[in-house]
Amino acid sequence: MTRLEKILFLNKILLEEMPDYAESAGNFERDEFEQRQLLRALMNLRPPGNLREDFLKIQDELLTEETKERGIVNPDDLPTVSEKSFFKDKARQIVIWQGDITRLAAGAIVNAANSALLGCFVPGHKCIDNAIHSFAGLQLRESCAQIIRRQGHEETTGNAKITPAFNLPAKFVIHTVGPIIHADGKGNFKPTDLDAKLLERCYSSCLNLAAENNLKSIAFCCISTGEFHFPNRQAAEIAVKTVYNFLQKSDNDIKIIFNVFKDFDREIYTKLISEV
Repeated sequence: MTRLEKILFLNKILLEEMPDYAESAGNFERDEFEQRQLLRALMNLRPPGNLREDFLKIQDELLTEETKERGIVNPDDLPTVSEKSFFKDKARQIVIWQGDITRLAAGAIVNAANSALLGCFVPGHKCIDNAIHSFAGLQLRESCAQIIRRQGHEETTGNAKITPAFNLPAKFVIHTVGPIIHADGKGNFKPTDLDAKLLERCYSSCLNLAAENNLKSIAFCCISTGEFHFPNRQAAEIAVKTVYNFLQKSDNDIKIIFNVFKDFDREIYTKLISEV
């Protein structure tokens, strides 16, 4: 199959499963770019449930090809921070990396999930939850759905769960639910002390899961910033402090990657970690 043939095959199956979207799908041109956009949208929209083996075979082939084309990043190739930094003797375990977290071949990447734990259902949304689920494949949503079914309730803020990463280069995805910050009457987003403690718990929960699973590296996104409106500087301070305390209290040799996507987040983390 050519790439376009694979995409058309996958779209056909998804539209058979979700016929309500057939009319909207007709607005997409029959070229590779447009059909790939449609495929991502349909994957975002598809609820968890039985997955056809022929669908998964072609989906996995396509996503594996795309992962290789985007370029896989090995954590061992990333430079660590200076020994003169805040982390001192633990500096060799700390990385600040700006890039696409779905390219990292880490032991685990951290997903800033919502309480339903099922990924983002908004077609093509730019959040990290959408990106991770889109490039991992539909198995990830099903794996998360099984977790929710087993525990019988949505995920609690501050907790974390681990799943395979499926078609991502990472081995696992750790899903954590950060606090959502609501605007006050003047439109300002001011976290409470409880919000700060819950965000700290997110990082601790992820680190503990990584240690329990003997992972050699974990990549953190900027949890609760962006869509959840936790102020970036304060969130970074909590992240750095929590990681520092974890490393000081254990002999774990895990590499911690602070993965940033935007320039100002890179500047915040760089300044925080360079301060002694």
